[in-house]
Amino acid sequence: MIKLNAAQLRKGLPTTDYRLLQKRKTVDRRRNAIYIILDNVLDTYNIGSIFRLADAVAAKKVYLCGGTATPPNPRIKKASINTTDWVDWEYCETAVEAIAKATSEMEKQSHLGGVSSLQVIAIEQSDKSIQYDKFEYKLPLALVVGHESEGVSKEVLEMADGIVELPMFGVNISLNVMVSLGIVLYKTIEKCLPDGGN
Repeated sequence: MIKLNAAQLRKGLPTTDYRLLQKRKTVDRRRNAIYIILDNVLDTYNIGSIFRLADAVAAKKVYLCGGTATPPNPRIKKASINTTDWVDWEYCETAVEAIAKATSEMEKQSHLGGVSSLQVIAIEQSDKSIQYDKFEYKLPLALVVGHESEGVSKEVLEMADGIVELPMFGVNISLNVMVSLGIVLYKTIEKCLPDGGN
């Protein structure tokens, strides 16, 4: 698998370089059945950093929903160090629509290879949430993160298979959306892919 350092990623993908395009196709085939859904995440630093996380765990796709900015955007590009060139993404009007699209994609694949139904997990503080490391994750799954102040939309919380949150031991009541997602993503990898996806 091709590996690029930050300097190489910042230069961007030359679309005319056939060898790199072929390697990108190889990378695309090795994606884990993890979908990341941004439900009105507004901070472009968070959005770009989530692309880096998606690349790090070889997520299948990122859905950008509602007021979430989309590439091309100079701030997303800078924070993502051009991983937007490598991670598959799509814009949807709502996170509910994104869940429907990811579910549909999984159903199409199940006809080809017996893939189970999509597990939808919201990362949110709620009276219905459980601690993130106690949840039984299973692939394929969609992790939903929400607006930096208002959180995941009520509609998504109502349809989610689970709501997880991180314990907070200090004065601050919550973590940054990208940090929370990163912690849950790696717990998912640990529980669902014991070999780390290799």
